[in-house]
Amino acid sequence: MAALPEGIMLRILPLLFALACAKKEVAPAAAAKTTSAAGAADAVAAEADALWLERADELKLREALAKYEQVVAADPSHRQAHIRLTRGWYFWGDGFTTDKAVQAERWEKAVEWGNRCLALNDAFAKGLADGQKERDLTPTMTRADVGCAYWTATSLGKWARTQGIATTLKHLNTVKAYITRVEELQPDYFNYGPARYWGAYNIGVPFGKDPEKSAQYFQASIDGAPWYLATRTLRAEFLWTYNRDRARFEEDLRHVIDAEANANPEADVGPENIRERIKAKELLARAPELFE
Repeated sequence: MAALPEGIMLRILPLLFALACAKKEVAPAAAAKTTSAAGAADAVAAEADALWLERADELKLREALAKYEQVVAADPSHRQAHIRLTRGWYFWGDGFTTDKAVQAERWEKAVEWGNRCLALNDAFAKGLADGQKERDLTPTMTRADVGCAYWTATSLGKWARTQGIATTLKHLNTVKAYITRVEELQPDYFNYGPARYWGAYNIGVPFGKDPEKSAQYFQASIDGAPWYLATRTLRAEFLWTYNRDRARFEEDLRHVIDAEANANPEADVGPENIRERIKAKELLARAPELFE
């Protein structure tokens, strides 16, 4: 290529220099914007986390969920906010109402957030986009997805039960696949949640109930995390009512009612245990009708 005349070069050199400087300034500006958004998300997340600690109060739980939604709006990849939203909507349905329609609405919302949480896994999201079924994509899940998978499965199972046996059976394989994967990756997740699920599953499943397996799984969950009271409430509700064992039913529920809610502060389940004690009292009051 022929060299440009000296006059032309002198005229375009300032322009080239300006363009080079502009290019250098673009990346820092974009980085600053990204950093600012992340910082804003972290600030709101800190507010949400503070409210989360008081989630035994329904108003505080609602405020925490609203804050976590703000976090996700600012940072759509914020996994912890997605997990808290899924778990929080589940808890709101499980611990604060017995109205089936309201429970179904809240658990359905939990499933929606759980699906968004799982979609943060690129391989999982790609599989769905390619038309694969959720239950067939569990091998793509990593330990980072455990919280998403566990709370999605728990919420989906609860929601499906409110819709009847046909819906329960439709989603059962997906729920089982998710719990199985959680068990493979982190069996002690949420106070030995997989064992607790199998305890309820083996007696709550529409067909093929197995009270012996149910008892073994419930006990394994209790042995692993004796401080988490919901396991005993579930065992009373599912296993002891099925076995017509009123003595053990009342024993488990009285244990829950009398237990220290925050026996293991590191487990961070004091708020859930507070609500479980309320549920246990309500379930115990139903003993006469349950064991007629």
